[in-house]
Amino acid sequence: MPAHTTVAREVLRLGAHNGAHRVALRAGISVLVPLLILWSVDQVPWSIYAAFGAMTSLYGRSVVGLERVRMQVTLAVLLTWAVGLGALVSISDHRGWLAVPVAALVAGVGSWISDVESWHPPGPLFLIFAFAAVASIPGEATDLPIAVGVAGSSALFSLLVGSAGAAWRRLRTGAPLSSPTRLRPPPRRAARRHVARAVASVVIAGSLATAIGIGHPYWAMVSAVVPLVAKDLLPQAVRGIQRIIGTALGLVSAALLLELDLPVLALILVVVVMQVAAELLVGRNYAIALVAITPLALLMVHLAAPTPTRTLIIDRGVETVIGVAIGILIGYVTRDRKEA
Repeated sequence: MPAHTTVAREVLRLGAHNGAHRVALRAGISVLVPLLILWSVDQVPWSIYAAFGAMTSLYGRSVVGLERVRMQVTLAVLLTWAVGLGALVSISDHRGWLAVPVAALVAGVGSWISDVESWHPPGPLFLIFAFAAVASIPGEATDLPIAVGVAGSSALFSLLVGSAGAAWRRLRTGAPLSSPTRLRPPPRRAARRHVARAVASVVIAGSLATAIGIGHPYWAMVSAVVPLVAKDLLPQAVRGIQRIIGTALGLVSAALLLELDLPVLALILVVVVMQVAAELLVGRNYAIALVAITPLALLMVHLAAPTPTRTLIIDRGVETVIGVAIGILIGYVTRDRKEA
C-alpha cells in the first residue's frame, strides 16, 4: 500500500473507547473544583496554575491501583515543578529567550523519566506546556509561591480524585490495591535518542518562533514534540498531520467561543466541558480531540491573561505549523537507520 494512503488511513482511523469516560470524569472533576474555588475568591488569574496541576489526572489511564498512584505522584511533583520554573522565568525581562533553554531542560527531563517510568500518555508535552505557558505571562517574585502552592494543591486534589475509584473498590470488596506489572522501559540508547529529539525540537522551534516575534512561541515548542511522542517516522507524520488538521478545526470553535465574550463562570464551565470532551476523544482520534483541546488551551490562557482573539488564533495556527514541521524533520533526521 502506498505510504500516502497508509498515512491518510491512519489519520482518519478511530481507536477503541477503552473506558475513556472514567478518565474524562476524573479530568473534569479535577479541573472544575480548583477553578470554581479560585473564581469564588476572585483569583481567576491563578487559574492557569490550577489547570496545569489538574493535568495530573490525565496520567495512568491504562493502569490501576498502586501503579496509577505512583505515576500520578510523579506527575504531580513534576507538573508543580514545571509551573514553578515557569513562574520563576516569568519574572525576567528576558523571559522570551530565557524560556527556550529552560523548556529544553524540561523536555529532556520529562522525556527521560517518561521512558523510564512508562508514562501514559508518554512524553514531556504537558510539562513543556505547563512551564512555557506560565513563563510567557509577565510575573513578579510574589507570584512564585502562589504558582507553586496553587499548582501543587490542584495536583494533590487530582491525585485524590484518581485514587478514589480504587479506594472505593477496596472498601466495598476488601480486595487489596492491585499493582500490575510495569511496562519494560526502552533501551538506554533509545531513551537517549528520545531525549535528544525532544531537546532539539524545543530549542529549534522555540528559537525560530521567538526570533520571528510570534506572540506565543511556546505553542511552537509544544507542537514540535507532538510528533515525537511516536517513535517511528510514519506514526510521527500521522500525529503531526492530525495536529495541524485538528488545530485548524479547533481554532474555528475557539474563535466563536472567544467572540461570545462569556462571563468568567461560563468560561470555566466551557473549559471543563472541553476537558471532558478531549479525554473522551483523544484515545479514539487525536485530530478530532483537538477540536476540543484547541479551544481548551486558548481559554485557559485567556482566563489568566486576556488577549485579543485574532492574536490568539493567528499565533496558535502559525506556531502549530512551525512546530509540527520541525518535529517531523527532527524525527526523520534522527530515525534509526537499522529499522528504516
